[in-house]
Amino acid sequence: MTIKGALFDFSGTLFRIEPTEAWLRAVADDLGVPFAEDELARAAAGLERVGAMPGGAVPVAVPARLAGLWAQRDRSAEQHRAAYTGVAREVALPDPRLYDALYERHMTPEAWRPYGDAAEVLAGLRDRGVRVAVVSNIGWDLRPVFRAHGFDAYVDAYVLSYEHGIQKPDPRLFALACEALGADPRDTLMVGDDRRADGGAAALGCALHFVDHLPADRRPDALRPVLDLAG
Repeated sequence: MTIKGALFDFSGTLFRIEPTEAWLRAVADDLGVPFAEDELARAAAGLERVGAMPGGAVPVAVPARLAGLWAQRDRSAEQHRAAYTGVAREVALPDPRLYDALYERHMTPEAWRPYGDAAEVLAGLRDRGVRVAVVSNIGWDLRPVFRAHGFDAYVDAYVLSYEHGIQKPDPRLFALACEALGADPRDTLMVGDDRRADGGAAALGCALHFVDHLPADRRPDALRPVLDLAG
């Protein structure tokens, strides 16, 4: 198969969110909230356990009162914020300002690090004439992250769940991306880290390439095989 279009997931595929402790430390420092190192480590572990960081670990369990919201969190900006700040409040933090500040922090370019081979692969696809779309389950505009890291020039379209009220694995979101690229799904590759969500593209006839959702320094070259499919 030689692909003519490529769809990429965002978090865990092209970019990785910062570690939970770094996330909490950055926000606490900005607000001037004192944390002893052991207290910060315990609080970060708690936030990770409940899945409070978008793009980070999944919750061990979602509270029943938030289950419905959590299942549809990527359909709007409001639902996304409410879901993540809701689970974060399951963890006692010393200053109530931290909950919203943590959510705000995760939307900044500084909170994200691209995978080591991401720029190479996106540039290689551009050189081969393969059009690229980012298809993400998300509740905020990730375009500034791509611009800040110099990736925007490689992306032809962004198809974000909250802008359409549709979330993966619904095939309609992938169909919108293929339409934006002018690409036949049968000539298009979906690259992602979530076999259920990103696997929804297969319903349209897209090929699939999965990568592992690992820290950036532990996954140096999982995207490179995509270039072999681009001819």
